[in-house]
Parts: sequence; C-alpha cells; structure tokens
Amino acid sequence: MSDHNNPLFNQSLEKGLAVLRGFGAARRTMSLADIALVAGISKSSAQRMVHTLEELGYVRKNPQSRRFQLTPKVMEIGYNYLAADILVDVANPYLAELNQLTGETVNLTEPDGVSMVFVARFAAPKFIPIHMPIGSRIPMYLSGGGRAYLSGLADEDVHAILNASEITAFTHYTLTDPAAIFERILTARIKGYATNKEEMFLGDMTLAAPIYGSNGTPVAAVHVVAPCSRWSMEEAEDKMSSAIIQCARAISTSIRTL
Repeated sequence: MSDHNNPLFNQSLEKGLAVLRGFGAARRTMSLADIALVAGISKSSAQRMVHTLEELGYVRKNPQSRRFQLTPKVMEIGYNYLAADILVDVANPYLAELNQLTGETVNLTEPDGVSMVFVARFAAPKFIPIHMPIGSRIPMYLSGGGRAYLSGLADEDVHAILNASEITAFTHYTLTDPAAIFERILTARIKGYATNKEEMFLGDMTLAAPIYGSNGTPVAAVHVVAPCSRWSMEEAEDKMSSAIIQCARAISTSIRTL
C-alpha cells in the first residue's frame, strides 16, 4: 500500500499514472471530465496531467471528437519490463517445448497484487475460444495459474490474498466461496498442478503449475489452455499434467542456477 505521508512520495507522478491506468477496453477514449473522474483528481489537475502526457507522446486528442486516447508509446513501458524480465528469457524454450508436446496454447503468468499477468505465450495452431493478449490480467482466485501460484504460498498468505480479492462469479461455474477456493488450492499443492474449468470463460479450461524462485517461493505459473471442445478435464489431467509439472520444474531449476 502506498505511503502518501512519506516525503519521498511524489503525488504528481501518482496522478499521472492514474490517468494512464484509467484508459482500457471499457474506456478507449475519454473527455477531460471523464479522466478527472476515473483518476480521482480535480479537472484542473487532470488538465495538467493530460497536457504533460500529450507533450510526452503518451496521450493524443482526437481533433474531431476532442476526446483523449492512449498512443502506442505507452506500450514501450510494458515492453521494457518484458525485455528486462529474465524469467521470460529462461522460460521461453521450455514453454515452446510444452507447446509442441501438448499441441495447445501455453502461457506464462506472473503475480501482481491479487491478479496474474500474462507475460509470455506460445499459441496453438488450433482454434482457441478465448484470446488473452500479453499484459492481460486474471484474478488469482479463479484462474489455474493463480491457484497454482497460491499453492506455493503459506496458508496465511493465501488467506490474505483471498480476503483482498473481489470474489465475483464470471460464469455459473465460478467458485465464490473462499473456503471452497482454498480447498482447490490445497488440492493443487498436493497434486503439483491447479485447474480451472469454465470459471472465467465458458468453453475454457486450464491446467497450471507453479514456478519457484531461488528462495523457494513461487514467482510465476505456467499454464496450458485446454478448450472444452477438444478435451474433458479428466483427459487433460491424464495426458498433460505431468508435462506441465515437468516444464515448471525445469524453469524453476534454471532460475536457481542464474
């Protein structure tokens, strides 16, 4: 949590980042009033932030609608993270191998708050019903990758993350009882992999295993997408779980040798 009382805390930077985070799929363009509301700042402050971001090339104004939108330059920040992320470089060969072995889409996700963020992908040549671009976020509590990551944490840390999560039903299959979710995480801890069956998207299943860092704590998860049109959960677990666990372990071992 941010310590706003710390003299080193820069509130102007916080406001600028709040403006950038305000844009998204639900708000592709915004007026100055929209930006002020979403960022939780005054209209005059929003005007200063937007002007600065526009001058720096991160925001532009449509001359017809007079509404603001992000520019591709914003992606430079995310790309710089991926370019500097050693885990992605280490994991890529193993993810590619798992992709070839399973014939399905393989993803690498990393934790951020109560979400998992997609940082690498090897797509299957076959149709998949759901597309999650790099940078997409999914809640830990319902995703296979999130549950795999949580399975490597201490119980008190798992409960803290579940308590901080806004647990809502995405489909009628979504588990919303924290106790039931915790049981799934405990099962994943025993099996070495976690699952998600149509809890976020209908027709979509995932199997995932945790990746551990040099200090023995989880740092990411590798997960395979298994569309319901091609797999039953029983068949997916039987034919892919071992390979997913081995992939995660190989990445973990490689990280520890760096």
